[in-house]
Amino acid sequence: MCTVTIVPQNNNDFVLTTNRDEAPDRISLEPDFYNHVNTKLLFPKDKTAGGTWIGVSEKQRVVCVLNGGFEFHERKSSYGKSRGVIAKDIMVADAVYETISDYSLADVEPFTMVIAEWNNGLKFMEWVWDGSQKHIAQLPLEAHIWSSSTLYSPKMKAERLKWFRDFKLDHQLNAESLLQFHKTAGDGNADYGVIMNRGFVKTTSITQVEKIGQTVEMHYESLQNNASSSTIFNLPQIVNE
Repeated sequence: MCTVTIVPQNNNDFVLTTNRDEAPDRISLEPDFYNHVNTKLLFPKDKTAGGTWIGVSEKQRVVCVLNGGFEFHERKSSYGKSRGVIAKDIMVADAVYETISDYSLADVEPFTMVIAEWNNGLKFMEWVWDGSQKHIAQLPLEAHIWSSSTLYSPKMKAERLKWFRDFKLDHQLNAESLLQFHKTAGDGNADYGVIMNRGFVKTTSITQVEKIGQTVEMHYESLQNNASSSTIFNLPQIVNE
């Protein structure tokens, strides 16, 4: 949940890939299906808080969370609600904008949420909570990259953005090449390479969501135990009223 790319493909399809940078001893469960508020979801679970950093909803939506808002913030010793739980609430929402507008973020740590939904044509959205104000924007359907503000300085973010732009010049962006980017960009730079390792925090997994028609595939790779899995989510057909 600390490096995220999203890239549109043909016919309202897209690929979203995220590297999770976390304390090595924080346990994550590989993706599985869950029912939350009578809605079928697919996500890897953070065992500590029970939430997730990325998930797919049968409501034609993918949600991904990064730590931090626009800039670095000093963490409090504790917060009232996990951002990973908020991700699940947004996955099951009937209407994203209305839910975000009404959602109470009192005592919630700053975050950035990337949302893709395709109920009525593909849309990319960004929701940033800076600790005092909500910011939500619909994004152009083009390639985007985010780096967590809690781990990466503006200078580091700028260099990572350059890596991504340079990669786009030499590669057709698809699921395979984007996975390559998330494994190799900044290779050898343990401090802020896309796979990073600062000892107390490191890249522990890579998760990729690829939507093709009404099928979504979630590919998950644990870098802790060198295990991988791929899970297919066949979504209900959209019926135009």
